Amino acid sequence: MKYRDAGVNIKAAQKSVKSIRRLARETFSKNVLTDIGSFGALYEMKHSYSQPVLVSSTDGVGTKLEISSMTERYDTTGHDLVNHCVNDILTSGAEPLFFLDYIATPKLNENMIEEIIIGLAKGCKENNCSLIGGEMAEMPDFYKEKHYDIAGFIIGIVEKKRIPDIKKVKPGDILIGLKSNGLHTNGFSLVRKILFGKLKLTVEDYLPEIKNYVGDELLKIHRSYYPLLSPLREIGIIKGYAHITGGGFYDNIPRTLPHTCSAVIDTSTWETPPIFSFLQENGDIPAAEMYHTFNMGIGMVLVVGSEQEHELETFLKSKNEDFCKVGKVIEGEGKVELTGGYDG
Repeated sequence: MKYRDAGVNIKAAQKSVKSIRRLARETFSKNVLTDIGSFGALYEMKHSYSQPVLVSSTDGVGTKLEISSMTERYDTTGHDLVNHCVNDILTSGAEPLFFLDYIATPKLNENMIEEIIIGLAKGCKENNCSLIGGEMAEMPDFYKEKHYDIAGFIIGIVEKKRIPDIKKVKPGDILIGLKSNGLHTNGFSLVRKILFGKLKLTVEDYLPEIKNYVGDELLKIHRSYYPLLSPLREIGIIKGYAHITGGGFYDNIPRTLPHTCSAVIDTSTWETPPIFSFLQENGDIPAAEMYHTFNMGIGMVLVVGSEQEHELETFLKSKNEDFCKVGKVIEGEGKVELTGGYDG
């Protein structure tokens, strides 16, 4: 008996590595010293930082992968993954350096793997980040056919004095919201239960309420805010960043606040994208649950002092960014209060 008889095809893996190597090389900066396939990836730390601090993060895409499998579209979730990780280290003011991935499948499918890597490479190039390595696991009997899992690991760098300090956040500071382009990568277990369980929809169905096909809407790529906000890292006017991911407003905004402050969010200051209204109405979801699960159209919240508000808004307008003043910081205990027609 051979390894292949147990469902593991080493030759197929070696063939996939060739396409991975080609795509990954397109993301390499001059600091990458090794090619894909080395035991360990080498990255030379050439930088102009006086007190460099490395920032790391890891994440996955959750059950959004189920939508990818249902549509047999695999070129978006890798892009999602990179952008999500980049946003997470951006909250520390970090510049992305390099990224590693983990891909697990029941059976290696060269076309599937290549599409996943295409998405990863697009995300890395968009964020000036090198895809320097990863792991590809063939796990027969562990995953269902056409299913897979991916995870990402990112390393970035920031000047120590530019790390946002939540101790400097104080009552009167302003909260600026940057728009999301949809669900991003959170809440998909609930989304699937409503759309495919309760409503019996398919990914091919068109929904007039959202003016989009189900599959296309759900696979919209998680937006990266790094290309927009990168120039502001050196200026230091942003006191805090809240990436609105799992836990929504209630769990993520407090991460940018000291224990002596709370945040008031006026939900009437932006228009909620139709996908969220559709889910709430058809899933009979309480408003509090919506804001505790989804981004509701705001993917990143910035904390800025009132004296720097004009400078930040001028910058965002110069980039044609659609933003809104969503709230303010008040005295409190690290909590979030929603107002503006919000029915909790």
